[in-house]
Amino acid sequence: MIISSGRQFLFVHIPKTGGTALSLALEGRAMKDDILIGDTPKAKARHKRQRTQFPHIRMNKHANYSVAMRLDEDVPSYYCFTLVRNPWDRLVSYYHWLRVQSFSHRAVTLAQTLPFAAFIRAPSIMASLKLNNYASYMSGAQDAHFLRLEHLETDLLPLWEHLGFSLSPIAQVNTSERKADYRSYYTDADAEHARLLLAADVQQFAYSFS
Repeated sequence: MIISSGRQFLFVHIPKTGGTALSLALEGRAMKDDILIGDTPKAKARHKRQRTQFPHIRMNKHANYSVAMRLDEDVPSYYCFTLVRNPWDRLVSYYHWLRVQSFSHRAVTLAQTLPFAAFIRAPSIMASLKLNNYASYMSGAQDAHFLRLEHLETDLLPLWEHLGFSLSPIAQVNTSERKADYRSYYTDADAEHARLLLAADVQQFAYSFS
């Protein structure tokens, strides 16, 4: 997450949507009072100061709009945006990211012990994905902007206009060790299961499996 009172924007980082690359680009032009939350270099450098400034607020890189409101009461007047990604593609990315993690979490254990088809049918994974749909991260925002990863350079244009400068092109980072074509991971039954599981995201942003 990035909150910039100086440039009046809020960036909410939804997991596995390409947010780290955009965070790195934005923090390259960060102002001294910007709130940077995450594992990028400047965010790490400001972590201690921000924890002291907001001791009672739990902050993590994927914090949602409601957390941002607690950190800066002027957030509703800012340009508020986030990134979204084809849900089928994101699910593959999430699975492969979990498979190489070493921290203790049920999702990590499931990804490292189950094939993809079984992983996306695990009850705890299904519940988490349904609860944390894209819109949930921006719940409460009156004018939220959802930028599509697949059309990023075009969708970023209003942000560059707001900032008064452009940071394009955004370099790709944190790529997973996986096949490029997400469709190769799905049978027809798996793709339909994922469509139903991620129906809110599919419908809101008109994504399709193909």
